Formats: sequence, structure tokens, C-alpha cells
Amino acid sequence: MYILYSCLLFFALLALLPVYVFRKEALRGESLHLGQRLGFVRPRRNPRRRAVWIHAVSVGEVLSLQSLVRRLRARHPSWEIFFSTLTETGYRQAREKLRAVDHLFFVPFDFGWSVRRVLRAVRPSVLVLAESEFWPNLLRQARRHSAAVLLANGRISDRSFGRYRKLKLLTRFLWPNVSRFLVQTAQDKSRLEALGVESRRVEVSGNLKSEVSLQAMTPAAVRRMKARLGLSVKGKVVVAGSTRPGEEEALVKGFAEARRRRDDVCLILAPRHPDRIAEVERICAGAGFAVCRRTEARPGRRWDILVLDTMGELAHFYALGDAAFIGGSLVPWGGHNILEPAYYGKPVFFGPHMHNFSYLAGVFLRAGGAAVVTEGKDLAEVFSFRREKAMKAMGLRAKRTLDSLQGATDRTIEAIEHLMAERGADV
Repeated sequence: MYILYSCLLFFALLALLPVYVFRKEALRGESLHLGQRLGFVRPRRNPRRRAVWIHAVSVGEVLSLQSLVRRLRARHPSWEIFFSTLTETGYRQAREKLRAVDHLFFVPFDFGWSVRRVLRAVRPSVLVLAESEFWPNLLRQARRHSAAVLLANGRISDRSFGRYRKLKLLTRFLWPNVSRFLVQTAQDKSRLEALGVESRRVEVSGNLKSEVSLQAMTPAAVRRMKARLGLSVKGKVVVAGSTRPGEEEALVKGFAEARRRRDDVCLILAPRHPDRIAEVERICAGAGFAVCRRTEARPGRRWDILVLDTMGELAHFYALGDAAFIGGSLVPWGGHNILEPAYYGKPVFFGPHMHNFSYLAGVFLRAGGAAVVTEGKDLAEVFSFRREKAMKAMGLRAKRTLDSLQGATDRTIEAIEHLMAERGADV
């Protein structure tokens, strides 16, 4: 099975790598970091210290691990923390946000030989994988190098569950390589059990993303941020985060309807992918609105719609908004993280397609901290703030709901400590 998988991965890379190299290096001027991804350039461990290797694929997973990394460092200053990411954006976020790690690098391509190179250099006692990073060769080689593997913040989405079921004869080789599974919900646990994982190795620990640790935004700080963007202090702002193709048109249409009712409301759009910025600008301008990019906003410049063209700022923009819309939910994508606007006590709205976050969406809906919008008139109602007091109360319920979901970080640290102790570490 591993030989077949490695051959398929090799031919896939052979076909896709030239295109990827051209896009990254020729068009964007970014390095592919092939030395690290092939395992030739790798971090070196201090042999006198115990090592933990934590891997997260991209930005969302990196941000969800901030509290874990910070508290792990505080509790175990003698441990050496290695952190890897798959994407360039994830790497940049980790470099900025995770100052407590000792070594930051790109995860190697999932070939046995490249993974072995890194494992021999790092020699971790525990390998922590975030959410659903089941790389067959990495899991197999970690076990062969006597590293315990912990799945943290595990999530089995509808799409992943369907794929794993179809490949059950193959995926059954994966699960024995994972020492322990910490999953977000009871549904994730039951799905892993249905895929053949023993119940005793799976624990519902909660969602690390619910333990968001964001910058406090006082009313004065919000006023200053609004002033820098040329926003009226008294005006209303709706922030639509992580939007996907097909959603901006509906959002702009609902916004246009609301502007006929009141002219003091503004919209901030944050496309999920930065390469869609120009496309989103055209959609907004085509509807007759004054459009401005975040990097071009300044006091005195008037705009109706601000397009967020920077990375890592969306959470702070939720703080200055009066309501939040979660992208990827009006179209059948599956939604995105709803916890950042809840952290700032904002009413949360999303479309009917939240299947990738169905558990959390259900929790917030039942608590009255979120609501579903399905068509243009629903969006116009949100943008016009006709029920302003009710929306403020919804935001307070969203904050209380988030507070009730704490505890996942403590349970994850306890699991890491237990696995380290099994390998003779002083915890």
C-alpha cells in the first residue's frame, strides 16, 4: 500500500510541480523551499532536550494552536518545540504568532526517505498533528522512529468521512500508527470508530479554535482603527469573512437593498483567497459602489465597500464590525470559523451550507448566538440593522457560548504530557 501511495504521489508531484514552481517563483517571487520539503535542509535537535514536533497545514490551524504552544512552553521550558506547516501563508503566520517555538520549518513531502531525514534530525518523543493531517508515510515513519503520534483538534468532515469509507481497506493501515485521537465532537468520535479506530483511543476534547486568544480591542482602539480607515464612528459595519466565489454577488445585492433603507452602513469583504481581490473589486464596482482596498484606505477617502487585501487581519476587523457574516456558507463549500467574531461579542450570520462546522454552528444556533440567512431579503435585514437591540443581544449570547466551550487546550496538554511520560520524559 505504501509503495503504491508513494508512486502516485511521485507522479502527481512530477505533473504539478513545474506549474507550482512557475506560479510561486516566477509570478510571485516566492521560494518553494524545496530543500526543506525534500528533507535536505532540516532543523537539528539539542540531544540534551526532549522534543515535540507539532504540524499544522495552514493559517487556520496555526492560529488555533497559539494558546497550546504558548502554554506548553510555559509549563515545559526544557522541551524543544519544533513546528512545521505545509503552506507559505501558514509559515508566515507561525513565524509571526508562534514566538515560543524553537524551530519552524516546512513539512517534507510525504515520501518515506524525505520524512526519515527529518525524523532522524528532530527525533521527537511526540508528533502532534492538527485536525486531519493523516500523511501515510509520516505516520508510518514516526512510529518506526518510536515517536508517539497525537491527533489534536481532530475533525472528520462529511467529505473526508465519505472518502475514508470508500478507501477503508487502505486507511485501516493508517489508524494503528496514531497513538491517540483527540477530536472536537462526539460525531467525529463516532466517525473514527466507524472507520475502524478502537473507541479507547479516541477522546472528545473540544475545539482548540474555541480557545481563541485575540488582541483585546477597547472601544477607544476600535474608534482609532475606524478613523484610520476613514469610517464614521457612528456608522454601522458588516464584516463578511472568508467569502467564496458566488457569494459576493449575493452579499452586494443585499447590501444595496439595505443602503436604500439607510446610508450609514458599510461593508467589509474579505475573500478567502487573495488572488480574488481584483475580481471582488469588479463585482462591487459593477453594482455602483465606491470600493477601496484595505491597503489604500486612509482618513478622508470615502468608500462604501472595503476589500480586505491583507493576511492575518480578519479577526481585528470582526472587532470593529457590528455584525459578521461567515463565508463559504451561501454556496455549498461548508463554511468557515465562526469563533473569532463570537470572541468579540458580534452577532454571527451564515448561510445554509455549514457542514464542515455543523457541530459548532448547531451549538451557536441553539444558544441564540447565530442565525441562518438564506436569501437576499435576509441579508438586507442584516445589513439594515432594523432589529439592532436584538442583534446586540445575539452578540452577547455568542460570546457566552464561546466561553462555555473552553478546556480543549488543557486536555491536549495533558495528553502530550502523558505520551511524553510514557517515553521517559520528566513532566
